[in-house]
Amino acid sequence: MLKNKQIILGVSGGIAAYKSVELLRLLTKAGADVHVIMTRSAQEFVTPLTFQALSSNAVHTELFNLLSEQKIGHISLADRADLFIVAPATANVIGKIAGGIADDMLTTTIMATKAPVLFAPAMNVNMYKNQIYQENEQKLRRYGYLFEAPVSGSLACGWEGEGKLASPEAIFESALAALTKKDLTGRKILITAGPTREEIDPVRYISNHSSGKMGYALARCARMRGAQVILVSGPTSLMKPAGVTLVEVTSAMDMQREVMAQVAECDVIIKAAAVADYRPSKRSSSKIKKDVDCTAIELVKNPDILATLGNMDRRPFLVGFAAETNSLKKNASKKLAEKNLDMIVANDVSQIDAGFNVDNNRAMIFFKDGRNVECPLMPKKRLADVILGYIAVELLEG
Repeated sequence: MLKNKQIILGVSGGIAAYKSVELLRLLTKAGADVHVIMTRSAQEFVTPLTFQALSSNAVHTELFNLLSEQKIGHISLADRADLFIVAPATANVIGKIAGGIADDMLTTTIMATKAPVLFAPAMNVNMYKNQIYQENEQKLRRYGYLFEAPVSGSLACGWEGEGKLASPEAIFESALAALTKKDLTGRKILITAGPTREEIDPVRYISNHSSGKMGYALARCARMRGAQVILVSGPTSLMKPAGVTLVEVTSAMDMQREVMAQVAECDVIIKAAAVADYRPSKRSSSKIKKDVDCTAIELVKNPDILATLGNMDRRPFLVGFAAETNSLKKNASKKLAEKNLDMIVANDVSQIDAGFNVDNNRAMIFFKDGRNVECPLMPKKRLADVILGYIAVELLEG
């Protein structure tokens, strides 16, 4: 994801500095080449040796260290950066940058860089809500600096409230977003994900093996590419993607209601959910007891949400999914035509290394004009990026 990206990680003085170690691990694991700058105060909490061991790069602590560097350090780092992250970012560091003060290695390098700068503030709740600090943050936001807001919780100082450093995972997501092409800016995209559950009685239901991972990956990636995203999700155990509006549903009827309520305002709808084709004709209001050896449940068809969308006179760009176990090309092409789709993503869910309940997928993408593209086995996050790339091109050309 971040292969060969040059990222500068600034660590300023706060107890949350230890969390930057985990952020560094996430960045390097994603392929980034990370160079760490530590303030003197930061070194009181975590040693430079920790960051050096994990980054495999020397840690920068002094503004001028001509014994170890032939080039002027802060300028060299500023020029090579694809992204600059400051985590934790204290009120002091943010105030200095807002005031144009550059008096150490960290602030001088930030002032010299043309790369995007992402601040992850961490401080006492009263400091965070202080009007002076808030004006400094708003000033930097107006200048295009990025922020990953702190969260509420128990603070090291004993107070409760906002000011707790965002999780390393959240900062990592914001870093990815900062480096992602914004080719879906201004677009509103609705994505469905996960299974539906069709209740038989208060304790039993009909469902399928969908985990929702593909739909959630699409929502996350679409948001990173600048889209306004609504995620209509059946029951899953997945965390809500940052910056996405999540609408939780249970049944196919619930999903149809929520999708149709939003369709008029959407530019794109991606139907990645595995919607149950049938539901019990009657739901028992009490648990069905096993007092007979054999019983039968009458099923009726659920509404075909995708077909309903495809038959609209004026509809968004429409993308379907086809989970197949045989005749993938034939069945996907048929579904594309019958439901009047612009694109369909088809995958063979009978494979043990792809499809339901795993992190990887392989697929074929079919287009309305007869083209098709084969996507080899890859992480679902990567496949989501590929799918949205094609959607962005189709929207531009359309």
